[in-house]
Amino acid sequence: MLVNVLTLSEALQAQKYRSQIFDSSIKTLQIGRVGEKYSSNLIELNSADVLKIKFDQLSHESHAYSYKVVYCNADWTLSNLSTNEYITGYTTNNITDVQLSNTTTFLYTHYQFELPNNDINFKISGNYVVFVYEDNKTDNPVAQVCFSIIEPKITINPKIRSNTDIELNGRYQQIDFDVNLNAIAVQNPQNELKICVRQNNRYDNEVINLEPTFINGKTLRYINNKNLIFEGGNEFHSFDISSVYAASRGIDRIKYVQPHYEAFLSQDVIQKSRVYNHEFDANGKFIINYQESKTNIDTEGDYMYVNFTLLAKEPFFDGQIYIGGDLYYNLFDDNSRIKYDFNAGMYTHRALLKQGGYNYQYRFLKKGEQKSSIEKIEGSFWQSSNEYSIYVYYRPIGGRYDKLIGVNFFDK
Repeated sequence: MLVNVLTLSEALQAQKYRSQIFDSSIKTLQIGRVGEKYSSNLIELNSADVLKIKFDQLSHESHAYSYKVVYCNADWTLSNLSTNEYITGYTTNNITDVQLSNTTTFLYTHYQFELPNNDINFKISGNYVVFVYEDNKTDNPVAQVCFSIIEPKITINPKIRSNTDIELNGRYQQIDFDVNLNAIAVQNPQNELKICVRQNNRYDNEVINLEPTFINGKTLRYINNKNLIFEGGNEFHSFDISSVYAASRGIDRIKYVQPHYEAFLSQDVIQKSRVYNHEFDANGKFIINYQESKTNIDTEGDYMYVNFTLLAKEPFFDGQIYIGGDLYYNLFDDNSRIKYDFNAGMYTHRALLKQGGYNYQYRFLKKGEQKSSIEKIEGSFWQSSNEYSIYVYYRPIGGRYDKLIGVNFFDK
């Protein structure tokens, strides 16, 4: 029995947390800094920044939801810190801001709360996870959402270029950057700093455990690193379902199929062209919006089934295709996987989404691999606009946690 307990404990310590939903009745889990248009899960330590976390539950029934906050290491595994080392106040609280949907075909209840608040504040920078659970069942969350707190100590100077070690002005983008340590006294950068580089908030192709190419005083240079070569991919597809009265961008038609609305997206095709076509997108993000809202988008926006189609003469037998973007939290699971319809001769997918504007793209995951490829479905071009993020964590010798001392978001 002791062996089993130890094994479970080790498994929990090794688990890497990601924002995701575990209960199918929970929809539109969002986290965002108050006052910003698009979701951001980053705030500054000891500042006026506030995060708002919100979600819907598909009924008007009463549910008692609470939340719990835990601290994580740089790699999003559970930290060994005790609660009072990273939080002041209560680690668990009830969600009391509850509102019923109004004049919608789908009944739902909207829940939201803010962090920090009068009951909880944060002592240190780094990575955090919020678990949402029902009826005090802390070991059975219905959803979890990740966020980070920064204490800016350094500066990061990045650039994107098309001339890579693989090819020139072709399918890839090379990331180079400098880290200026400023007043931080780092004795051994390889051991004390942990750096993570992401493209469009993806985890499958993130780059970690980077070592500087060379060090010049207080400046660490990361250049010509083959690990920092990313597929350029292509621009995200976009669609707007903020109104049921007009077919907007990316929509073929919207119709009422009693008792709900259904949206049918324009058919997508596998990209075979070598010619890049620029399109404005939001690099995978989505925003909730209801054009006819009178008072509150969060409770007046409706849900509708959204139908995706990707034309293909036959399925890919060497892997699976997933819908990538924040609408599925960039995860590869049954929710985001699209299936082949042999009768129709195409991949199809049906999703229940709240009214708003969405970005998505198709990602191919080969059997046995963890990093997906965009090129096989969407094509890949060095000109594509992508958002990159660099996170720099610092754990000095003898330290017990990973401080987040620098973050830079940039795009091409």
